[in-house]
Amino acid sequence: MQATLSLIKRALKGEHHDYTSGRISEAVILLAIPMILEIGLESVFAVVDMFFVSGLGQNAIATVGLTESVITLVYSIAIGVSTAATAIVARRIGEKNPEAAARAGAQSILLSIALSIVMGALGFIFAGDILRLMGAQEDVIRDGTPFARIMLTGCAPILLLFLINGIFRGAGDAAMAMKSLWIASGVNIVLCPILIHYFGLTGAAIATVLGRSTGVVYQCYHLFKGDGSLRLRRADFHLDLPIMKSLTEVAWPASIQFLIGSGSWIVLTRLIAETGGTAASAGYQIAFRNFVFFILPAWGLSNAAATLVGQNLGAKRFDRAEESVMVTAKFSAIFMAAVTIFLVALARPIVGIFTHDEAVLAYGVEGLRIIASGFIFYGVSMVFTQALNGAGDTKTPTRLNFFCFWVFQTPLAYLLVKHTSMGTAGVMTAIPIAYALMTAVAWYVFRKGKWRDVKV
Repeated sequence: MQATLSLIKRALKGEHHDYTSGRISEAVILLAIPMILEIGLESVFAVVDMFFVSGLGQNAIATVGLTESVITLVYSIAIGVSTAATAIVARRIGEKNPEAAARAGAQSILLSIALSIVMGALGFIFAGDILRLMGAQEDVIRDGTPFARIMLTGCAPILLLFLINGIFRGAGDAAMAMKSLWIASGVNIVLCPILIHYFGLTGAAIATVLGRSTGVVYQCYHLFKGDGSLRLRRADFHLDLPIMKSLTEVAWPASIQFLIGSGSWIVLTRLIAETGGTAASAGYQIAFRNFVFFILPAWGLSNAAATLVGQNLGAKRFDRAEESVMVTAKFSAIFMAAVTIFLVALARPIVGIFTHDEAVLAYGVEGLRIIASGFIFYGVSMVFTQALNGAGDTKTPTRLNFFCFWVFQTPLAYLLVKHTSMGTAGVMTAIPIAYALMTAVAWYVFRKGKWRDVKV
C-alpha cells in the first residue's frame, strides 16, 4: 500500500522519469494517472458553462449547445496536431535529443497559431451565419451571436492548450499537462458566474476564453523556463519546412479519426430519435453521457501507451515498446471490466440521478447496460489505436475507424432497428459489437509490427 501511494504521489508531482528503462507497469501508472485527470478536467469546461448558463433561459442553453457542436471541428484539428506533436516529440526524447524535441514542439506551435488565425477570422465574420446553419431560431441567433463570436474567434487557446499538453505528454511530463488544465478549469469556474452576472451569456464566453488562455500562459512559462525535459528557445521558432511537413502528415489523419468517430455517434443518435421518439432519445442520451464519463480512464491509459511507444521507438527498444502496449491493454481491460460490473449493477440509480420520468428512465437503464457490456473492448481498442498514433502511424487507425464505424457499425445499427424486433436497443447493441471488431482488427494490425518502421 505504501509503495502504491508513493507511486501515485510521484505521478501527481511529475518527477522526471526515463520511460525507456525500468518497470513498464510503473511507467504506465506514472503516465496514466495525470493523463486521466487531465482529460477529465478538459470535460469540465463544457459542463461548467452549461451549468451556469442554464439559468439564463432556453436561448442561452441552445446557443451554448450549438456553439459547442461547431467547436467540435476545432477540437478535431487540435487533437490531430496534438497527436502529431506527441508522436514526434516522444520519438526525439527517446533518441535522447531534447533539442530536436524542442524544435518539433516549437514548429507545432507555429502550425497551431497559423490554423487558429484562419479559424478565428472565419468565426468572427460568420458567427451568426454558423448558428443559422446549425438550425438556430432567429431569437437565438440575435441573443447568441456575441457568445458564438467570442468562442469561435478565441479558438487559439483551445488549439494551444491541446497542442502544448501533447508536447508535454510526448516529453513524458504528463503532470504538467494535468496542472495546466487544473489552472484553466479553476479560472473558468471562478470567472464564469461573476462575468455572467455582469455581461450575461457573453460573460460565459469571456470566462471560458480567459480560463483557457491562463492555462496556455502557464504552459508557455514552463516551456520557456525549461525546468522539465524540454526548453524552447527563440531559434526553435524559425520555420523548418521538413518538420512542418512531418507534423502535417501525421496530424491530418488524426483529425479525421476524431471526425469519423464523432460523425458516427451523430448518425446513431439521429437513428434513435427517428425510431424511438423523444423518450428513447432522452434516455439514450443519458446513457451516452455516462459512457463518455466512465471511458475517461481508458483515454488516459491509451495516451500513456502512445507516449511509451514513441519514446521507446526513439530509443530503438522495439520489444519494450510492444510490451508497454500489451501491459497497458491488460491494465485497461481489468479496469474496464470493473466499470462494466459497476454500471450493469447500478444502472438504474445512476440514470435516476438524471431523470424521474419512467419512460426515459427505462430507456436509459437499458441503453447503459447494453453499452456497458462492451467497455473492455472500448478500453483495449483505444490502447492499440493510440499506440499506432504514438508511433506516428495515424493513417491506419483512421482506416480502422472508417471501416468499423461507417462500413460496419452504422449499417448494422440500421439493420437491427429496421429488420428485427430489437427496436432502439438495436442501435446500442451495434456499438459494443463494432468495438469488439475494432479490438480484434487493431490487435492484429499492431501485432504485425509495421508501426516499428514508421519514420517521423
